[in-house]
Amino acid sequence: GEAPAEATPAPSPEADIAAPSPRARGGRRHSPVVQRIAAEHDVDLERVEGTGRDGRVRKQDVMAFVKSDPAAHPAATGDGATTDDPPLHIESPYQPDAAQAPAAPAGPYVPPEGQTLSRMRRSIGEHMKRSLDTAATCTTWIEVDVSRVERARRDLGLTALPILARCTIEALREFPSVNAWLEGERHTVHEEVNLGIAVSLGEDGLIVPVVAGAQDLSAEGLGKRIADLARRARAKQLTADDVGGGTFTITNPGQHGTLMATPVINQPQVAILDIETVTKRPVVVTDEHGEDAIAIRPLCILGLSWDHRALDGVVAAQFLASLKRRIETLEA
Repeated sequence: GEAPAEATPAPSPEADIAAPSPRARGGRRHSPVVQRIAAEHDVDLERVEGTGRDGRVRKQDVMAFVKSDPAAHPAATGDGATTDDPPLHIESPYQPDAAQAPAAPAGPYVPPEGQTLSRMRRSIGEHMKRSLDTAATCTTWIEVDVSRVERARRDLGLTALPILARCTIEALREFPSVNAWLEGERHTVHEEVNLGIAVSLGEDGLIVPVVAGAQDLSAEGLGKRIADLARRARAKQLTADDVGGGTFTITNPGQHGTLMATPVINQPQVAILDIETVTKRPVVVTDEHGEDAIAIRPLCILGLSWDHRALDGVVAAQFLASLKRRIETLEA
């Protein structure tokens, strides 16, 4: 006799087309799958309209007939399910998930054990908080074309930092009130530029060694001093004299690709310059004949955080404009 239906392997969608079958009444051939489904539901295949090639009855036609004809009834199974139910073969997408024990409720989050901040991290935090609590900090930005800096850097074999530092020193000499300290109500303007350069120490924090008497150094001299201070800072070889007496600070996060920042003033100084990344962008340029054109230029955002107790916005703007002019008219 015929094997039970549940032991028959699941047919492929093409089985009712490819498998040979006996000729049924009316001259139509029906696949074994179609005949089996019709027998299970007591369906007369001659009453079913076929949608296959040459009017061939497909299994979809039989199931549609079963659903639409009250006379057709599904065959019951032992557990009360019917053959209308989706097949439960392992590979079937209708296979329900196996019963699983409910997951135990998650307990309260237990954070990892914290660590005490290092002495340097605490010192940095205290200094920055004191600065923010003390200064009336404002930040002003300006965009600068650094084409000439890029050329000078290549010609001199330097990074951009010492060249920009040299331009900054010249702008500070023009606006000495930016090269100053404010301690309580005492505003001290300095003739010498003792230039602080922020140096990252990675996870250990940062430190600001000072190039004393920077106004007397060329870009090449500044490059050598900055490189030496940075090397000794990372080797933890700086002395107290190397980090004291700064009158103005430069920070250079742009080397990591940042576009804009609001640096915290290094107290008791009244300003700090932020140098951001250089990006090439299309800009409008005007030639010597007054004609405009589109050109690709390396541009950089410079930000000046300044203390409104000691300076007004116009001074900050004038200082940045002076710095921009010096950078964009730089002679190698």
